[in-house]
Amino acid sequence: MRMTTNRLLANIHWRQKLRSGPVYLAFIVFTIVVLLPIYWMTRSAFSTSTDLYKVPLVYFPHLTVKNFATLLEQVPFALYLRNSLLFALSTTLLTLLVSYLAAYAFARIRFPGSGLLMWILVLSMALPDIGTIVPLYRILKTLHLSDSIAGITLVLTSALTPFTVWVLVSFIRQVPYEIEEAATLDGASLPQVLWRILLPVTVPGLVTMGLINFVNAWNNLLYPLSFTTSPAAKTLSVAITEIYAGYSPWGKPWELIMAVGVTMTIPIVILVLFTQRSIVRGLTGGAVK
Repeated sequence: MRMTTNRLLANIHWRQKLRSGPVYLAFIVFTIVVLLPIYWMTRSAFSTSTDLYKVPLVYFPHLTVKNFATLLEQVPFALYLRNSLLFALSTTLLTLLVSYLAAYAFARIRFPGSGLLMWILVLSMALPDIGTIVPLYRILKTLHLSDSIAGITLVLTSALTPFTVWVLVSFIRQVPYEIEEAATLDGASLPQVLWRILLPVTVPGLVTMGLINFVNAWNNLLYPLSFTTSPAAKTLSVAITEIYAGYSPWGKPWELIMAVGVTMTIPIVILVLFTQRSIVRGLTGGAVK
């Protein structure tokens, strides 16, 4: 009787494994599809141009950092890297500041036309970026902010703010208003309520939106390419277009382009690794316990 039971349990166990087989297979295929471009980019960045175009294909070539040294010689790489960091950080912080205050107003303050204004803000996200280039260029020219980090920061902040406000409004509305009322009765001013009461419970949402905005700014090509002309304001994404315009004996210098790609990927990976818990909490909406 006991052996029959064991056989029955073993059969059930194997059937469960067989049913899970397609799921594991799909997971493996999906992982390969996701990691293959990363492998190809890294392999190209750390291999010589000879190994890159060798036939048959060399999957694990001799690694070298020569491509990064070439980048330092051909373009002001350190300056572009500094500009990218400055552009991404300033855009992220400015977007979060403006959006946090605007989201609080939409979530807590009732004023005429707030619903309509929120809808207009959301609908503005549907505007194609390329369609706003000419008017934005004229505005920056009038403000004497063209070809500057401040100018492209201002432009991208205006583009990212609607979505950030829309997300943060839902986070702030989850916070019980009674907490703010109690703090106000104890003598807290509005800035103290925003900084000491509301900010700690909306940190997951702010971190998540901060990361999304940082990645958007870091990878943004349209605005730096359209509004900057001097190396003092160009970013790494623009450097890719400059390198792509060059030629090597084998065609386009893909090894240099991939080296820039690796440089642009590393900060994002580090940022995600350090903020992954807050991102998960923010995406699941667990701001209030």
